Amino acid sequence: MIFNSFEFLWLFPMAFCMYFFITCRKKIVAIYPKIGNYLLIAISYGLFIKWEPVHALVLLWVTAITYLSACKIERDNAYGKKRYIVFAGISLSVLPLLFYKYYNFLAKTIEQLLGEVNLEVGLPGLNWVMPLGISFFTFQAVGYLADVYLKRINAEHNWWDYMLFICFFPQIASGPISKAKDLLPQIKCQRVFRYKQAVQGLKWILWGCFLKVVIADQLGLLVDEVYSNYQHFSESQCLGRSIMYSFQIYCDFAGYSYMAVGVGELFGFELINNFRRPYLSQSVTEFWHRWHISLSIWLKDYIYIPLGGSRCSVIKNYWNILVTFLISGLWHGANWTFILWGAFHGLFQIIEKHIGINEILSKGILKGFRILMTFVVVSFMWIFFRMPTIHDAFLFVYKIATDFDAHFGLGGYIVLLFPVIAKDIIDEFKINSLNLFHHKYAFVRYATYTVLLLLIVMFGVFDGSHFIYASF
Repeated sequence: MIFNSFEFLWLFPMAFCMYFFITCRKKIVAIYPKIGNYLLIAISYGLFIKWEPVHALVLLWVTAITYLSACKIERDNAYGKKRYIVFAGISLSVLPLLFYKYYNFLAKTIEQLLGEVNLEVGLPGLNWVMPLGISFFTFQAVGYLADVYLKRINAEHNWWDYMLFICFFPQIASGPISKAKDLLPQIKCQRVFRYKQAVQGLKWILWGCFLKVVIADQLGLLVDEVYSNYQHFSESQCLGRSIMYSFQIYCDFAGYSYMAVGVGELFGFELINNFRRPYLSQSVTEFWHRWHISLSIWLKDYIYIPLGGSRCSVIKNYWNILVTFLISGLWHGANWTFILWGAFHGLFQIIEKHIGINEILSKGILKGFRILMTFVVVSFMWIFFRMPTIHDAFLFVYKIATDFDAHFGLGGYIVLLFPVIAKDIIDEFKINSLNLFHHKYAFVRYATYTVLLLLIVMFGVFDGSHFIYASF
């Protein structure tokens, strides 16, 4: 079920009503206390099968491997055997991810390397569609297995509860990447309909839908026009589109995350919020505390800290940061552009740590200057994220730097950014009198909801276009 489609508008209410109609009947729950979980599993797998039936087997494979490996680790007392089990479990669970996402990249890289020494080898390509959200549910499963191995949590022995933990449909396409200690207790408890929680969930869905279909998708039309044919546009137009892309990817990904949180709220779950106004960060380091928060936590817990974290020499610590963000780049896509994008983020964090500004928060004019400079740096790095090749990315940057004509060609699109910037500033500085979603007067709140709904209907792009992060 794509959140930004008309299909969502009629399928989701049906699923929601059916879920609470069944789970609120005491006689049914008394006989089948887990019926709510079974229904959510059926909905989740049904939607996954509707997307691509064979890919449900990949999801089931990752679920079964990590479930059985965790149970085996908990039963085995020998430390050496546990290491072999966790290594085998992680290897087998990430195998589909490596196969679907990185096979073509590796094959092409090997061909290019052999071609440099005049060895022509034609490796077969893979034209299969990548399973929806494979990076997200694989990382969630691997994180669970690692936590069991490290004795942070006990292994989950209820197969159906664990199955729902991995396949829960709001988060499977684009996250968030939930931790077992946070989500499994919610799966195990008896959930009931709560009016306030449902209202908050609807607010998340409304704002997320607005960000996606009105802002992100409208900006996408403008961005794609230039990025796909940048040679024929001026420096200022390329610069303007790079700024627009920064907001496009933010509204696209945050829009999905907010809708996922909202859908979770409606079903009685509290999912982690992936975004905390990232473009108001004063450094690249702070940016990663605010952007894709669940991935940042995952990388810290399962890559950075196991490498040694900061409890080592300065050089080793810098190396740990760089490796962590190289893996972050590779997670985002099988392309050298993503790897370079990750390397840039790692290098900027190393520089910030070296000069000591990574933990310093400024105030006043200096704060505004640092926010602006961080946005410029992050926007520069988004160019490498967006471009198909490193060569194109550098040519795009070169064009921006050498061909100025002061014609940005943004027109009315700049107006689209005002609601996003205004809401982030209001939330950041807690200006309650201007917080229209939670205003003390009901008239203001309902007027806000009505205006957003009208804007979605009038200007929304309901073509079922994929969320950018759904392909990762």
